[in-house]
Amino acid sequence: MRLSHAIHTAYLGVSARPSRMFLTLIGIAIGIASVMTIMSMGEGAQRLVLNEIEGFGADILSIRPGKEPTGPSDVGETLLTETLVTADVEALERPENVPHLADLAPLVMVAGNASYDGEIYRPIIIGGDAEFFAELLDLYPAEGRLFTEGEVGDQASVAVIGSEVAEELFGGREVVGERITVGGRKFQVVGVFPSRGMGSLFEYDRMVLLPYTTAQTYLQGGNHFQEIIVRVDDPANMAKTVADIEATLRETHGLEPGDEADFNVTTQEAVIDQISTILGTLTTFLTGVVAVALVVGGIGIMNMMLVSVTERTREIGLRKAIGATDGDIILQFMLEALILTVSGGIIGVLMGGVFSWIAALLIERYTDLAWTFVLPLDAVVLGLGVSTAIGLVFGLYPARQAAKRSPIDALRYE
Repeated sequence: MRLSHAIHTAYLGVSARPSRMFLTLIGIAIGIASVMTIMSMGEGAQRLVLNEIEGFGADILSIRPGKEPTGPSDVGETLLTETLVTADVEALERPENVPHLADLAPLVMVAGNASYDGEIYRPIIIGGDAEFFAELLDLYPAEGRLFTEGEVGDQASVAVIGSEVAEELFGGREVVGERITVGGRKFQVVGVFPSRGMGSLFEYDRMVLLPYTTAQTYLQGGNHFQEIIVRVDDPANMAKTVADIEATLRETHGLEPGDEADFNVTTQEAVIDQISTILGTLTTFLTGVVAVALVVGGIGIMNMMLVSVTERTREIGLRKAIGATDGDIILQFMLEALILTVSGGIIGVLMGGVFSWIAALLIERYTDLAWTFVLPLDAVVLGLGVSTAIGLVFGLYPARQAAKRSPIDALRYE
């Protein structure tokens, strides 16, 4: 039997039952569309986060207190650990200890409310070096100014606030020059950041940025830091700088060789690798969940094909009686299964592309995220490949059952 004739015959066999064909196609198409959408959204999320992190530059690394976090609980524990202190910053700033250190900015994170004239808001309170922080995030005041190094040294009660903080506390009123209460202390607002939405560190619009010295003395009541951000003079010196930092901090912390470090140093490359692994694992898991639904759809195709074999028993007997071989029968039913699944796969790929595009538009419109629509080629190939595999795997058994029918018994079938 010529292949073109076999395909035509298989198409006639499938299209003879349009409602059954439609339901089968939809089941496969929805499964493939789900896989496509999950992979597209996973790729989009990965690009969003990695672009944000890469924006910091390859010359940036961070030092955090406590052991290297391995899960969400460790991250929370890091915020409460007090092993990075002012003496560590002073040691790291000595050129003989870390010769390739170009700049350094300690960060203090504290919890508390901000209030003004009876209005109360719970912001993200950060103590840091304003100029380094603004340069790192490319985030400069839309109104007013940053606080100065002199104000950091003097532990001045000044603040630069995010756009959401300004809106919640002041409405549309003038902000710069007013005094807000943060953690029970009055701070003069010297600047307001423009709206930037969610960043890789936190929501910048909810931030209240204070001099880290002020935050330590009046809000934290200590001299420790939640993070120290370091800029290296050249990315080529990153490995050497990491080694120098680790050696310096181990010495200042009095750690012996073999003792577990009570701090962790993370480069941007390491963060990118970690996030890529996490997002990749999540995407794989969700794709696996959808794959189970596709297997169920494949079983549905097999059941439908078995019903079709039973309904067409006399047709099979007649075709065998006029010379059709077992191979011809198997080919016809396999082609019928493939027509169903591949057609469903093509429709699913198109649906998945449309769903992903709509999702990207909605995310970009209703959030502050700079989401990019991504349709990975491997998702398209996977969608078509999976649909073809389902047709081959779940169409084989019904096809073999059809080929086993004896022409004499088949012609007697009522």
